[in-house]
Amino acid sequence: MTRQTSQSSRVRSFKPRSAGGALGGILGAVAMSAIAGVLVTAAVTPVVALSGISTSSAINIFEKLPNHLNPGRLAEPSTIYATGSDGTVHKLAEFYDQDRKMVGWDDISQFVKDAAVAEEDPRFYTHGGVDVLASGRAVLQNATGQNLSGASTITMQYVRNVLIQDAYAIPDKEERDVAYKKAMEQSMDRKLQEMRYAISIEKKYPKDEILLGYLNIALFGRTIYGIESAAQYYYSTSAKDLSLAQAASLVAIVNNPSLYQLDVEENLAANKERRDKILGSMLKHGKITQAQYDEAVETPVEPKIQPREQGCFLAEKNFGAGHFCDFVQRYIRQDPNFGDTPEDRAFNFARGGYQIYTTLDLDMQAAGNEAMRSTVPANMPGINVGGASVSVQVGTGKVLAMVQNRPFNNAQEFLDANPDFTGINYNTDFDYGGSSGFQIGSTFKPVTLAEWIRTGHSVRDVVNVSSRSNVPYQSFRASCMPDGVYSYGSFSFTNDNEGTRGNQPVLTAIANSVNGGLVSMQQKMDLCDTFSTAQKLGLHRASPQPVWTQEEADAGAVAQELVGTNKNPTLHGDPYDLTMVPSNVYGGVDEIAPITVASAYAAFAGNGTVCTPVPIEKIVGPDDEQVPFTKSKCTEGIAPEVAAGVAYALQYTVTNGLARHANSPFGIPHLAKTGTTDDVVDNWTAGASSTVATATWVGNAGPTQLWDGSWGRVSTQPFGGLMYADQTIWPAMMNVADQKYGGTAFPEPSAASVQQTMVTVPDVKGKSFDEASSMLTQLGFDVADGGEVDSSVARGQIARSDPEGGSSAGLGTLVTIYRSNGEADKVPDGLVGALGRDAEATLKGAGFSQVSFTCEGSGKPDPKKHRVVSVSPESGSEARPDAGVTLTLACGNKDDD
Repeated sequence: MTRQTSQSSRVRSFKPRSAGGALGGILGAVAMSAIAGVLVTAAVTPVVALSGISTSSAINIFEKLPNHLNPGRLAEPSTIYATGSDGTVHKLAEFYDQDRKMVGWDDISQFVKDAAVAEEDPRFYTHGGVDVLASGRAVLQNATGQNLSGASTITMQYVRNVLIQDAYAIPDKEERDVAYKKAMEQSMDRKLQEMRYAISIEKKYPKDEILLGYLNIALFGRTIYGIESAAQYYYSTSAKDLSLAQAASLVAIVNNPSLYQLDVEENLAANKERRDKILGSMLKHGKITQAQYDEAVETPVEPKIQPREQGCFLAEKNFGAGHFCDFVQRYIRQDPNFGDTPEDRAFNFARGGYQIYTTLDLDMQAAGNEAMRSTVPANMPGINVGGASVSVQVGTGKVLAMVQNRPFNNAQEFLDANPDFTGINYNTDFDYGGSSGFQIGSTFKPVTLAEWIRTGHSVRDVVNVSSRSNVPYQSFRASCMPDGVYSYGSFSFTNDNEGTRGNQPVLTAIANSVNGGLVSMQQKMDLCDTFSTAQKLGLHRASPQPVWTQEEADAGAVAQELVGTNKNPTLHGDPYDLTMVPSNVYGGVDEIAPITVASAYAAFAGNGTVCTPVPIEKIVGPDDEQVPFTKSKCTEGIAPEVAAGVAYALQYTVTNGLARHANSPFGIPHLAKTGTTDDVVDNWTAGASSTVATATWVGNAGPTQLWDGSWGRVSTQPFGGLMYADQTIWPAMMNVADQKYGGTAFPEPSAASVQQTMVTVPDVKGKSFDEASSMLTQLGFDVADGGEVDSSVARGQIARSDPEGGSSAGLGTLVTIYRSNGEADKVPDGLVGALGRDAEATLKGAGFSQVSFTCEGSGKPDPKKHRVVSVSPESGSEARPDAGVTLTLACGNKDDD
């Protein structure tokens, strides 16, 4: 096993000098002795009568050295906590560069204190920081090459350790290495500075405080610092409860950790020898009795090693919360409160001694894990299967649960041997866990709905929901694009649910997730505004858009001015912006993290307020003071009345649509929306109560090699119930949320957003088809061409509409307009009540040659006697002249006269 170099042992003696340098060494020793003797006296006596030129010179040299040393704050582990349902605080994981736990004077066994003083510095309580006798002897020994003693007092050793720790506290590696080398330097200058600092510390701090600092700072091997951590690691006990033999054994390690540390079996004999020497010193100086000494030296060195594990794998092992723990770490690494760079923040996190209390709800976490891992396996043949679900608190952004199908571990060697684990967090953005997100499909539709309501429309307005081909791109307004329209050309789309077609209320289109309805809605709005609403709701890509490269420009693929810009159109050119294409409004093509989706749905449930996700409740530093960190930022994503309208529609989707699995068994109102992408690669359920929002994704986590050797994201459909797994996981987590956090009714939507807007149908008779169509569409009606009908109106002009002009119809209603073929005449008025023969004459005079009679009664019709009671086609209607007209007469058994 690799031996370690002591960093907190006695200061090493100076290197032996060559014969040629002996004179210089002796002269240096003289000067050093003068400083160590006379100036130590000066340090503790205000006025000292000094004589002799060499002594005065030595004092001048010494006094010019800096005398201020700030012990600073020592590195301590940072710990992440979560709170259980009973209020118990549980440790998720801890992290450290140095395994140290600071303790007070009363928390350390007196045996430890006495052992350190008796062996390391017997005159500790009488000298002023430098032991004059020991220093003089050591200087002469070193100068003559005997290399017998470093003569460092406990105070000087403390100084050395402070300088080492100051070096370790420098984030920059190069600067840190220089400072460490200087702290470990073996030279008279360094020794002299050490003395100067020791004297200044003795003036400022009580002896017990200096000894306490020494015992908390000392290295006990590996990364174990301080007597408390040493007691825990080597003997599975506390520093307060160490026996005499254990105390002496641990103090022995400080002299040379690599030689005496107890977790190396071949070190045990050397440790016992050193321990017994310390016990002898304690006996010699009256710190223990002969009986105590005899018992202790007879005690074998029997360590009980208890490693202090660190890392998020502990959170995974104990609570299934490894990915959440990793998110907390990454959140801090993104927080400028902890340093200027991610490296600085990680460095400070591992040394800061922070107590990090998280927002994690262990009950929701447990329920989510059980549902996720019993439904979605970590591995399946033929698919890179993945599942993720995350819950946030409405109105605060606090992350309450974060689960996924593959447990967490980020040690590559472990991952190579355990493919069921992963270090990638599927729930978060790439910068917070390594996932590039997943295509969100129809879970984007409520964003389009929000813009629909914002622009004054109602969820009961009617739109065309049918699949369509060759939809013109220019039919989509886009005020932020150069020509004011999205583009030119066309696209086609289909509905997954072809059972819902024709003209239907928006409420039906949302509840049944019918793509055509969303296309029709967007054609009545501005595409740029819809994506602006998405952005205000916090929706963004989990990883950046691809950009055009210089190589592509050189190859002629794109113009030079496009180099460095996004390949796909976005609202502001930001690489994290969503792709601004019409198809995105009904089946989001962008890859978005589940945590981002959950936050947006929390806004639908929370009066439009969107809050950035935050996994931390509070952070407490080693001094028990609150540590600032980046908290959730809450802004208005959409207006409250818009949010209420969306909530109304999404609650309807739960009670009457495709999200019935999101119903609460506890009667808590829920809103929700499902989403499925092309080929059933991704499956979503996103929704919320008034208190908690959850987004669940199950699908293909990444490319899989296909049968033909290519790579692609395969469908989940062939893999049993995998495509429906989200419908099990989402309710499992929300059921716990409902029980713990409750929920109230969503705010009442405005009448304008839920009542159908009624509009008077204009009279378009006699208009051209284009003119009639324009009149109707400008009023918000959908228009259909009913073809030609018989009419007296000029050929090609509109004969009639259905609904008729002058009637009232709902906004978006399909109005069918019929063009005239010019081959009909108007059936004359005044026929009813006339004698049959007179009515016949009138009809024939108007060009209707085919006239027939029928009786209303039981007799035979007699046009000369009987009068007309009805006409078919009726008077005023239009019919072809060669079409027959039937006159119904009032016939009876008697004459009408």
